[in-house]
Amino acid sequence: MQQTEHIKEFGGWLNRYKHESTSCNCSMTFSVYLPPQATVSPVPVLYWLSGLTCSDDNARTKAGMQRYAAELGLAIVFPDTSPRGADVADERSRWDLGKGAGFYVNSTQEPWRSHYQMYDYVTRELPALIESELPVLKDRKSICGHSMGGHGALICALKNPGAYRSVSAFSPICNPILSGWGQGCFSAYLGSDEESWKEYDATCLIEDGAQKIPLLIDCGSNDEYLVDQLYIDSLVTACRANDFPLNLRMQRDYDHSYHFVSSFIGEHLAYHAEALHGDRDR
Repeated sequence: MQQTEHIKEFGGWLNRYKHESTSCNCSMTFSVYLPPQATVSPVPVLYWLSGLTCSDDNARTKAGMQRYAAELGLAIVFPDTSPRGADVADERSRWDLGKGAGFYVNSTQEPWRSHYQMYDYVTRELPALIESELPVLKDRKSICGHSMGGHGALICALKNPGAYRSVSAFSPICNPILSGWGQGCFSAYLGSDEESWKEYDATCLIEDGAQKIPLLIDCGSNDEYLVDQLYIDSLVTACRANDFPLNLRMQRDYDHSYHFVSSFIGEHLAYHAEALHGDRDR
């Protein structure tokens, strides 16, 4: 774990690291914001999963969450969205498949499976590394994300009961087996057996009886991908049918961009801080 950047922000430090990943079989880059409280004692940690075409850099420079993290005493981890490197498979003719589009799944198909193991990376390898090397509390973590990363945050929480204190998402891809983005990546990474795709679909996981955890989701009413890619209505239907706790906030006139995310990120961090700082058994 080699530190490559060390930037003072809001009394804390925004650090960037690279390491050799055993899950993704390549060098991976990630960023971590450590609030000023981390110099005194370990702090809770929020994992932020970014969307298509992003790296670890987008959210840390556009979302404005470090200010709130400093006030609330939260560390934030910004993973990359896919493996990188000259020997990593890619589809250069497409922006929604390959590098920058890992979709937070474990690929089973060639030529992707030797590197594209993003689900294991963000749920197992990276948290273990963070917890062993940085001043964060091992039993107090939450997860949040945007778009493809919102999908990732939802499935990580739904597939790992008790691992995360809370989960939220901005404009998540809620039913990727129906979404063009999801179908394109799932068919490449997971193969033609569409039943196997359901393992990484939040709507399907809820329909199949996933353990309940409150979901906080914000989506803009002017989101250009709302109808054709996000399938929010599918998630709402599944939650209603299964009495699954969902707080969906449709934000009038907002779009899919980081202008939208930055407008409400403070509320999301406050939501996670309440869960992360609260009594463990409440």
